[in-house]
Amino acid sequence: MPVNRESSRHFGSSAQLVRRLWIGRGILPPDLLQSASGRLSILGLTFAAITGLAYFVNVILPALGGPRIMPYFEIVHVLTLSMMALSLGLFLVARAPGISPERKLDCGLLFEVALAFLIVVPVRLAVTDRHILPQLGVSELCVLILFTPIIVPNRTWKVFLASILTATADPISVHLASLRGLEPPPFPKLAEAFLWNYICAGLAIVPAIVLNKLARQMKEARELGSYRLIEKIGSGGMGEVWRADHQLLSRDAAIKIIRPEKLEVRGDDVKKMLARFEKEAQATAALHSPHTIDLYDFGVTEEGTFFYVMELLQGVDLCTLVERFGPLPAERAAFLLRQACHSLADAHAAGLIHRDIKPANLFTCRQGLDCDFVKVLDFGLVKGSPGGADGESLLSDEQTVKGTPAYIAPEAARGGDVDGRADLYALGCVAYWLLTGRLVFTGETAMEMIIRHAKDEPEPPSRYAEIPVPPEFERLVLQCLEKEPSRRPQSAEELRRMIGGVPFHRPWTEERAREWWDLNMRAPS
Repeated sequence: MPVNRESSRHFGSSAQLVRRLWIGRGILPPDLLQSASGRLSILGLTFAAITGLAYFVNVILPALGGPRIMPYFEIVHVLTLSMMALSLGLFLVARAPGISPERKLDCGLLFEVALAFLIVVPVRLAVTDRHILPQLGVSELCVLILFTPIIVPNRTWKVFLASILTATADPISVHLASLRGLEPPPFPKLAEAFLWNYICAGLAIVPAIVLNKLARQMKEARELGSYRLIEKIGSGGMGEVWRADHQLLSRDAAIKIIRPEKLEVRGDDVKKMLARFEKEAQATAALHSPHTIDLYDFGVTEEGTFFYVMELLQGVDLCTLVERFGPLPAERAAFLLRQACHSLADAHAAGLIHRDIKPANLFTCRQGLDCDFVKVLDFGLVKGSPGGADGESLLSDEQTVKGTPAYIAPEAARGGDVDGRADLYALGCVAYWLLTGRLVFTGETAMEMIIRHAKDEPEPPSRYAEIPVPPEFERLVLQCLEKEPSRRPQSAEELRRMIGGVPFHRPWTEERAREWWDLNMRAPS
């Protein structure tokens, strides 16, 4: 998905093009490199099995009284056992975690050359006839030369060098046989026999060039502005999230990619969407709370794909946190919710309503020396509050219910006007999840769940909580879940103060948070 670039970024001449195709700039993207090196382990194991079977048929089976199926040479012991050792060596190298994928692919080419010599040299030396009769036409080496670049992609010059060395195994084997006193055929006959090997060596660079070109195109397709996509770390209904790095600053980032087909917009609506996207991305970037995820950059590709560039967080969202570790003690839930209120208070003051507050959009992480540091994610459904922004939603149609059914405010479920208090209702649903590991309301369909939010009264979380919930905190959670916005806390800042005023027997502190993270979420070394 290339973005507009200066012409200097493109190939300036055919000479530059040839050089890039021949030398390359990194053979494959990392995930494809990993896949190619994985195929090497299969290749090594397959060859080991084939040579093991050949050894059984040609040596062990006759020794047990069975029929000899293939001609027998004394050197077959060395030949098959060497092939088996070589193949198992390739398998172990391909599986070794400490070797880079590039080096593994280099070992694949070395395997090609070594295998070629093991195929032809022992056979030549085992000839008992006085005359050496090289094989005419397409030999097994030709097949090896042509198929290796497909299984083991690499830089063009490396493929060409390995192919030439593989083709040369036959002439070297004839020379070694002649040193034993065997008589080689005339040179024209030798040239005719070996010509096909070198023709195939020349042809082997064709798949290498094609794969290098595809690799370059894939690399460019994985560049967004100054960022290079590394690996996909998440996906959702409207797009994907990739880990990326800045090509000049070497700074890691997370990029959310939103494709137009996911938004179901066409024609002039795309232009309107672009305008809203730019306006609301700028509004989100202007938020100042440290508990709002930092937005580094945003843009649109030539294909109309939106992308956000955000800080890359090391931690876990609150949905996964409860799923992995179970419901939280009330004091920790309060600790996390107060930070989310800080972000929402800042957004509401700027005239923005999040509209999709849910555990998956609240992320707790390590931030410097701080642990359990909350970041509010995904302002993709932000809407201007009355008297605030333009009152239009970026990523949803005005005729549809916006938000997630399990966390939707009653006024939004009824299709009415919403303000920041809708985010506080959703935050009450998040608190319920943190305390109980359950949703406030369930239903067989999304619509049934939405209707229950509009009409049903929630049960107290203490009824399902595994850990006792202080009555003051439970009352506050239920107050956030009031059907009428006027009966809820009237602002995120007010809710933040109210949570801070709840007495806990053993408050959640930075020290407790750090102990929990050191025990359960060790930072990668």
